[in-house]
Amino acid sequence: MSAAALYQQLYQAVSDDVIASAKQIKLLILDVDGVFSDGRIYLGNQGEELKAFHTRDGYGIKALRKAGVEVAVITGRHSEIVAARMASLTIPYVYQGREHKVPAFEELLANLQLEAAQVAYLGDDLSDWTVMQHVGLSAAVRDAHPWLTQHANLVTHLPGGFGAVRELCDLILIAQNKFMDFSGSST
Repeated sequence: MSAAALYQQLYQAVSDDVIASAKQIKLLILDVDGVFSDGRIYLGNQGEELKAFHTRDGYGIKALRKAGVEVAVITGRHSEIVAARMASLTIPYVYQGREHKVPAFEELLANLQLEAAQVAYLGDDLSDWTVMQHVGLSAAVRDAHPWLTQHANLVTHLPGGFGAVRELCDLILIAQNKFMDFSGSST
Protein backbone atom coordinates (compact mmCIF):
# COMPACT_ATOMS: atom_id res chain seq x y z
CA MET A 1 0.00 0.00 0.00
CA SER A 2 1.35 3.45 -0.88
CA ALA A 3 2.03 6.05 1.80
CA ALA A 4 -0.79 8.25 0.50
CA ALA A 5 -3.24 5.32 0.53
CA LEU A 6 -2.33 4.32 4.09
CA TYR A 7 -2.62 7.87 5.40
CA GLN A 8 -5.97 8.23 3.64
CA GLN A 9 -7.18 4.98 5.18
CA LEU A 10 -6.24 6.24 8.66
CA TYR A 11 -7.08 9.95 8.41
CA GLN A 12 -7.72 11.67 5.08
CA ALA A 13 -6.54 12.05 1.52
CA VAL A 14 -3.34 14.05 0.95
CA SER A 15 -1.47 15.11 -2.14
CA ASP A 16 1.71 13.47 -3.38
CA ASP A 17 3.46 16.79 -2.64
CA VAL A 18 2.57 16.51 1.06
CA ILE A 19 3.89 12.94 1.17
CA ALA A 20 7.09 14.04 -0.60
CA SER A 21 7.57 16.89 1.90
CA ALA A 22 6.91 14.59 4.88
CA LYS A 23 9.53 12.17 3.57
CA GLN A 24 12.20 14.89 3.95
CA ILE A 25 11.36 15.90 7.54
CA LYS A 26 14.12 15.68 10.15
CA LEU A 27 12.59 18.07 12.72
CA LEU A 28 8.99 18.56 13.85
CA ILE A 29 8.24 21.81 15.66
CA LEU A 30 5.03 22.11 17.64
CA ASP A 31 3.11 24.85 19.37
CA VAL A 32 1.47 23.82 22.67
CA ASP A 33 -1.82 25.58 23.45
CA GLY A 34 -4.33 24.56 20.80
CA VAL A 35 -2.01 21.89 19.38
CA PHE A 36 -0.88 19.59 22.21
CA SER A 37 -3.90 20.80 24.20
CA ASP A 38 -7.36 21.89 23.12
CA GLY A 39 -6.37 25.50 23.77
CA ARG A 40 -8.35 25.92 26.94
CA ILE A 41 -6.60 26.79 30.19
CA TYR A 42 -8.21 25.72 33.44
CA LEU A 43 -7.49 27.90 36.46
CA GLY A 44 -8.18 26.69 39.98
CA ASN A 45 -9.21 28.81 42.96
CA GLN A 46 -5.61 28.88 44.20
CA GLY A 47 -4.33 30.07 40.81
CA GLU A 48 -3.13 26.65 39.66
CA GLU A 49 -3.17 26.09 35.93
CA LEU A 50 -4.28 22.81 34.37
CA LYS A 51 -4.01 21.51 30.82
CA ALA A 52 -5.00 18.20 29.28
CA PHE A 53 -2.63 16.29 26.98
CA HIS A 54 -3.61 13.31 24.83
CA THR A 55 -1.59 10.14 25.39
CA ARG A 56 -1.76 9.25 21.69
CA ASP A 57 0.19 12.42 20.93
CA GLY A 58 2.84 11.21 23.36
CA TYR A 59 3.08 7.87 21.55
CA GLY A 60 3.51 9.67 18.24
CA ILE A 61 6.29 11.88 19.60
CA LYS A 62 8.17 8.91 21.03
CA ALA A 63 7.78 6.92 17.79
CA LEU A 64 9.00 9.88 15.74
CA ARG A 65 12.07 10.41 17.92
CA LYS A 66 12.88 6.68 17.82
CA ALA A 67 12.70 6.90 14.01
CA GLY A 68 15.36 9.62 14.05
CA VAL A 69 13.15 12.69 13.62
CA GLU A 70 13.86 15.35 16.24
CA VAL A 71 11.05 17.23 18.00
CA ALA A 72 10.94 20.75 19.38
CA VAL A 73 8.32 22.95 21.03
CA ILE A 74 8.03 26.71 20.63
CA THR A 75 5.28 28.33 22.67
CA GLY A 76 4.38 31.89 23.57
CA ARG A 77 3.38 31.07 27.14
CA HIS A 78 5.48 29.72 29.99
CA SER A 79 4.10 26.87 32.07
CA GLU A 80 5.61 24.35 34.47
CA ILE A 81 3.00 21.87 33.24
CA VAL A 82 4.40 22.17 29.73
CA ALA A 83 7.97 21.75 31.00
CA ALA A 84 6.97 18.60 32.89
CA ARG A 85 5.02 17.07 30.00
CA MET A 86 7.75 17.77 27.44
CA ALA A 87 10.37 16.33 29.81
CA SER A 88 8.28 13.15 30.20
CA LEU A 89 8.25 12.87 26.39
CA THR A 90 12.02 13.49 26.31
CA ILE A 91 11.63 16.45 23.95
CA PRO A 92 15.05 18.11 24.16
CA TYR A 93 14.22 21.48 22.60
CA VAL A 94 11.56 23.38 24.55
CA TYR A 95 11.29 27.13 24.00
CA GLN A 96 8.73 28.74 26.31
CA GLY A 97 7.70 32.38 26.62
CA ARG A 98 8.54 33.05 22.98
CA GLU A 99 6.02 35.51 21.61
CA HIS A 100 8.29 35.85 18.58
CA LYS A 101 8.99 32.33 17.38
CA VAL A 102 11.30 32.91 14.41
CA PRO A 103 14.49 33.40 16.49
CA ALA A 104 13.94 30.00 18.18
CA PHE A 105 13.30 28.44 14.75
CA GLU A 106 16.52 29.93 13.37
CA GLU A 107 18.45 28.71 16.44
CA LEU A 108 17.11 25.19 15.90
CA LEU A 109 18.13 25.22 12.23
CA ALA A 110 21.65 26.36 13.14
CA ASN A 111 22.11 23.96 16.08
CA LEU A 112 20.76 20.93 14.21
CA GLN A 113 22.38 21.95 10.90
CA LEU A 114 19.11 21.63 8.99
CA GLU A 115 17.53 23.37 6.04
CA ALA A 116 14.05 24.84 6.43
CA ALA A 117 12.74 22.27 3.92
CA GLN A 118 13.60 19.53 6.45
CA VAL A 119 11.27 21.00 9.07
CA ALA A 120 7.55 20.48 9.71
CA TYR A 121 5.57 22.82 11.95
CA LEU A 122 2.13 22.25 13.48
CA GLY A 123 0.27 25.31 14.74
CA ASP A 124 -3.14 26.72 15.47
CA ASP A 125 -2.95 30.52 15.42
CA LEU A 126 -1.43 33.49 13.63
CA SER A 127 1.70 33.60 15.81
CA ASP A 128 2.61 30.21 14.34
CA TRP A 129 2.43 31.47 10.76
CA THR A 130 5.67 33.44 11.22
CA VAL A 131 7.51 30.10 11.26
CA MET A 132 5.09 27.99 9.21
CA GLN A 133 5.63 30.09 6.08
CA HIS A 134 9.32 29.10 6.05
CA VAL A 135 9.20 25.32 6.63
CA GLY A 136 9.02 22.40 4.24
CA LEU A 137 5.73 21.12 5.65
CA SER A 138 3.34 23.55 7.34
CA ALA A 139 0.39 21.97 9.13
CA ALA A 140 -2.56 23.42 11.00
CA VAL A 141 -4.85 21.60 13.40
CA ARG A 142 -8.42 21.19 12.17
CA ASP A 143 -9.75 23.86 14.52
CA ALA A 144 -6.96 26.38 13.81
CA HIS A 145 -7.49 30.01 12.91
CA PRO A 146 -8.98 30.23 9.39
CA TRP A 147 -5.86 31.94 8.00
CA LEU A 148 -3.80 28.87 8.83
CA THR A 149 -6.32 26.36 7.52
CA GLN A 150 -6.42 28.29 4.23
CA HIS A 151 -2.63 28.57 3.84
CA ALA A 152 -1.06 25.49 5.46
CA ASN A 153 0.17 22.58 3.33
CA LEU A 154 -1.91 20.24 5.51
CA VAL A 155 -4.89 20.63 7.83
CA THR A 156 -5.18 17.71 10.23
CA HIS A 157 -8.35 15.67 10.36
CA LEU A 158 -8.21 15.80 14.17
CA PRO A 159 -8.47 18.95 16.29
CA GLY A 160 -5.80 20.27 18.64
CA GLY A 161 -5.57 18.34 21.90
CA PHE A 162 -7.38 15.34 20.44
CA GLY A 163 -4.67 13.56 18.47
CA ALA A 164 -3.63 16.16 15.87
CA VAL A 165 0.03 15.82 16.93
CA ARG A 166 -0.17 12.04 16.53
CA GLU A 167 -1.76 12.44 13.13
CA LEU A 168 1.15 14.53 11.86
CA CYS A 169 3.66 12.14 13.46
CA ASP A 170 1.93 9.27 11.67
CA LEU A 171 2.10 11.12 8.35
CA ILE A 172 5.85 11.63 8.71
CA LEU A 173 6.41 8.03 9.79
CA ILE A 174 4.28 6.67 6.95
CA ALA A 175 6.06 8.83 4.37
CA GLN A 176 9.43 7.63 5.69
CA ASN A 177 8.37 3.95 5.77
CA LYS A 178 8.80 3.75 9.56
CA PHE A 179 5.17 3.65 10.66
CA MET A 180 5.19 0.23 12.31
CA ASP A 181 8.73 0.41 13.75
CA PHE A 182 7.82 1.52 17.31
CA SER A 183 6.26 -0.45 20.13
CA GLY A 184 6.89 1.74 23.20
CA SER A 185 4.50 3.51 25.56
CA SER A 186 2.50 6.71 25.22
CA THR A 187 3.40 8.24 28.58
